[in-house]
Order: sequence, then C-alpha cells, then structure tokens
Amino acid sequence: MEIILRQDYQNLGKTGDVVKVKDGYARNYLIPKGIAYIATKENKKRLENELKVKSLRVEKEKMAADELAKKLANVSCTIPVQVGEEDKLFGSVTSQNIADALAAQGIKVDRRKIQLEEPIKSLGIYSVPIKLHPEVEATVKVWVVKE
Repeated sequence: MEIILRQDYQNLGKTGDVVKVKDGYARNYLIPKGIAYIATKENKKRLENELKVKSLRVEKEKMAADELAKKLANVSCTIPVQVGEEDKLFGSVTSQNIADALAAQGIKVDRRKIQLEEPIKSLGIYSVPIKLHPEVEATVKVWVVKE
C-alpha cells in the first residue's frame, strides 16, 4: 500500500514522502495514529494545505518570539537572596526564580526556556540566555544581590 507521511517518521521518511508499506502496518498503525494518509490526489492536496497552515503558525510564533526578544534585550532583573558568612547564598537561584522576577516586570517567560546550565550559587551579575524559539534566543542580565 502506498501512503503519504504527515510527519517525519524514523525509518520511513520525511513529511510529504510517498512510501510503500505493508497493508496491515498502514491500516492498523500509521493511519489510525495520524502519521500517514493513503496516497490519493485528494490526500496530497489535504497534506499541502496542512503544511501551509503549519508554516503560517510557525512563522507567527517566530514573529512573537522576535518581539519578545527585543523586549528582553533591554530588561534586567534583580533577585534578592539571603546570604550567610562570606556572602555565601542559602540555596541557589534557579530558572524558576528568574521566571518569577521577569513575571513581576510584566514579561511572561516559561521557566523551561531559560537556559541555566546550573543554578546560580553566588552574588553577582549574570547573563542568562533564554531560548524563545528554535531560531530566536535572547539574553537577560540577572543581578543576584543581598536581601
């Protein structure tokens, strides 16, 4: 049976490829899971429309990420922390703390997009990268100060 892949699939091909597979594999697995369509002219047109809609959505997301990156370029956030002897932090500053500080300034960023390699454990000024989109990255200055 010939099918058209709706998405990239390991060992079969990329989105839009026409692939020949066994009937049972197509009918029982690929088609019900939404991975493929049966190869017909109507389904080829359907897939083209889906890809157009998807590309428009991705483009909108990228534009929104660009706008947010421009906002973040001028933003710095201050995070007050408790310190002990020799300015040693109690705990650490995590991506959640940075996301909360940005939210207090009116900028919503998902904490999973903040690219901290490891939590901040000392006072100072840090440049923290934020991956807003696969093609868009911004940097925020984070000031960790005594409370």
